[in-house]
Amino acid sequence: GVTTDRRYVFSGSLATGAILRANPRTGKTKVLPESATGKPAVGIDYDKQRDVIWVAGGPTGEVRAQDARTGRLLATYTAPPAAGRFVNDLVVTRHAVYATDSFNQELLVVPLTSRHGVPPSGATDTLPLTGDIAFVPNEFNANGIVSTKQGSLVVVQSNKGLLFRVDRATGEARTVDLGGTLVTNGDGLELDHRTLYVVQNQGNVAVVHLARNTLSGEVVDNLTNPNFDVATTGALVHHSLWVANARFGVPDPANAEFWLTRVPVPHD
Repeated sequence: GVTTDRRYVFSGSLATGAILRANPRTGKTKVLPESATGKPAVGIDYDKQRDVIWVAGGPTGEVRAQDARTGRLLATYTAPPAAGRFVNDLVVTRHAVYATDSFNQELLVVPLTSRHGVPPSGATDTLPLTGDIAFVPNEFNANGIVSTKQGSLVVVQSNKGLLFRVDRATGEARTVDLGGTLVTNGDGLELDHRTLYVVQNQGNVAVVHLARNTLSGEVVDNLTNPNFDVATTGALVHHSLWVANARFGVPDPANAEFWLTRVPVPHD
């Protein structure tokens, strides 16, 4: 996963949960000293209001809140029991954190009742996904998630290559019509006004121009880079998309190099 506070870029470790902080101007990096929980950090999102990094815990079935300066674990929220949980990605909004579960057709929700601090550790709420979306058993379904200014969510279903607009209150998912184009293996999402960047894991980055109501869109470009190596997620900062490379399949990941790839993007 990768996120930004608009000054630094943060990326999480699937192996240890450690969170790397990188300065995109200088290339200087550091690992937040208390961030390694020993549990996977999959998708992550920065919370400006609380100066917190929210972490999707993958197979642990957890959502975690960690201090953005030190990485200290502030609270853990556990999903209700279900078969094969995989908390894949999340987004923080003004009133809640919403997380995707790739194997269960629902969102995990952590309500935010205060503008300062995070709620105490406990169970997450769940929001069943209904409407147009249909999960396939034993496949990676819901993955990346972002919030729109209109108050809805956009979720990508990786295995089918589909985008959905999701109602935050009801969980109703409506297909975003891309005119027949698929974003297969869609992983991380990044939204800039009405431009949606879909990082396609084994492929490139699809650039989607969304309609104002978010129910249709057009793939207007595909960004590629020779340094992509299983590009999973992206974060926009300084008119560039910073893409995390998961490097799945590397024989010895403990001793392998990992990097973020900078992809310049057009701007007004």
